[in-house]
Amino acid sequence: MTGRSRIPVAGPADPRDLDGDFGHRLAVPVRFADTDAMGHVNNAVFLTYAEAARVAWWADVTGESIVREADRTAGLILAEADVAFRAQVFFGDTVQVETRATRIGRTSVEVEHRLTASSVDGPSRLVATLRSVIVRFDYGLERPIPWTPGIVERIEAFEGRRLRD
Repeated sequence: MTGRSRIPVAGPADPRDLDGDFGHRLAVPVRFADTDAMGHVNNAVFLTYAEAARVAWWADVTGESIVREADRTAGLILAEADVAFRAQVFFGDTVQVETRATRIGRTSVEVEHRLTASSVDGPSRLVATLRSVIVRFDYGLERPIPWTPGIVERIEAFEGRRLRD
């Protein structure tokens, strides 16, 4: 976790960048296996980077493990994901994924990710933005279930503002 900030990027501002600060950040080193025949990170891997950040954000913010346990049927599912690719990422880069919640519904939470990348000692560049919706899901009942008040309170406290509809 970090304080509320954002990673500055080199070059002119991108009008499709996400405005504002983020309260959570995860560094992800790019593996050779993340790249494709074109030599850059495959587009599907961006979702994997965001998933790693979302799992870390959830555990840090709520204190709840994302791992399903035998005595707990409630978990999370990814219901939506929208990626805007901005620049290529290469083996040897490190991707920084900044994460924040933007809205809490009855059973869902909207999350934004801002992905920047840099090579060793190089400037950071905006490489993607991603918006996703995660849903509280009961695997026993096979349906979405409402958030507990405690989870909502922890997310809103972390984000520093009311997010509930």
